Amino acid sequence: MKHVYRSRFAFVLGWVWVAFVAINTVDLIYRYTGKPSMVALAVLGVLTTIVYTTALRPATVLAEDELVVRNPLRTTYAPWAAVTEATVSHSINVHLGDDRILRLWTPTSSARERAKARRRVGARPQRGRFPTEPTLSKGEQAAAEAFAGKTHADWLGEQITERAEAVGRRGEQAAPVRQSWAIDSFAVLAVALALVIAALVVP
Repeated sequence: MKHVYRSRFAFVLGWVWVAFVAINTVDLIYRYTGKPSMVALAVLGVLTTIVYTTALRPATVLAEDELVVRNPLRTTYAPWAAVTEATVSHSINVHLGDDRILRLWTPTSSARERAKARRRVGARPQRGRFPTEPTLSKGEQAAAEAFAGKTHADWLGEQITERAEAVGRRGEQAAPVRQSWAIDSFAVLAVALALVIAALVVP
């Protein structure tokens, strides 16, 4: 079973932008005025390329047999046996068996998020004669304790390390780490480039 992790805020914001672009593209085509419309389409195309590659495409996928890392321009497939551990600073850094470090684009750990995580340590729901907050269930308490003092990136880094260690204990042979270019990102870039050229050519 695959588990996909990405920046929820960036992903939602990216799709909001796509909807905005779709509406404006229809409007520009319907009210086409020559070069001004082409310039506007080119600007939308360039901005959409940036939004797609940085907000919509990046993802970290924990599959059964490998870690799939989708960065803006590349996709890396790292079998679990090739992963040694994951460390977290601002980003998650996955250490591979050949001494390479794979930096994950998402999720990241900002200073603000880390400070917020530290403030959660020791926080407990109010308990008294007249409680003002509902009592947490055992599952909610366990989740709160698991995330206490940790950011989303910290938690995911631990999951990656645990999976790698589990495969290492089984003594599985490490398959080669594979990388491929992000064809989708280059396709979006090509469309944006075509719009820029058209905007320059149209009188």
